[in-house]
Amino acid sequence: MTDPGSDAHAPLAATSAARLEAVRRQIADACRLAGRDPAQVCLVAVSKTFPAGDIAPVLAAGQRVFGENRVQEARAKWPQLRADHPDVRVHLIGPLQSNKAREAVETFDAIHTVDRPKIAAALAEEMARLGRRPQLFVQVNTGAEPQKAGVLPEAADAFLARCRDDFALEISGLMCIPPVDAVAAPHFALLAEIAARNGLAGLSMGMSADFEAAILQGATHVRIGSAIFGHRPSPA
Repeated sequence: MTDPGSDAHAPLAATSAARLEAVRRQIADACRLAGRDPAQVCLVAVSKTFPAGDIAPVLAAGQRVFGENRVQEARAKWPQLRADHPDVRVHLIGPLQSNKAREAVETFDAIHTVDRPKIAAALAEEMARLGRRPQLFVQVNTGAEPQKAGVLPEAADAFLARCRDDFALEISGLMCIPPVDAVAAPHFALLAEIAARNGLAGLSMGMSADFEAAILQGATHVRIGSAIFGHRPSPA
């Protein structure tokens, strides 16, 4: 296994399919080190900003769970890909505005960024209206970064209680994005601690540079983009 703090995840393989296979091996290695079954870790291939043509080889290699940051981008890109691959699951991993709640519930199989009562209320309303229940994760701002979305760690318990009691939402787990210049492992440990005391099994944590460390701390979903797709194009 590579050192979680190294830059070993740089996209060295020639194709996205080869990079995907390398990531799968690294996930399996990390799970073995942690004494976990690799089937317990869902690989979310982060396809945000990549066009359908770049996603097709990853689909052909058997990947079926993808992550997108924007509701509108996903709605434009995924209908045909889903038609060709009906077993695909698309997760929203970017911030959600309440006025996009209906489209988000229609489009996504999981939403990782529930972080305030207004979003929780909007999702509850649209899920009841549409009869569709995507998996929900509460985003926790473990680094208390003012520019970043997410409920603060000290407010997470109360917010989870509101989601359950006031909005009747079933929350599957928690999500975090550690500060870019911080050691990630303590943030993952904090998220796991909050999840455990709230009876939550899901932990969406770990990206291309730190997913092995996240797996060691119990991640159930790792969100990996550049290590699979390579250099990310700038959004239009």
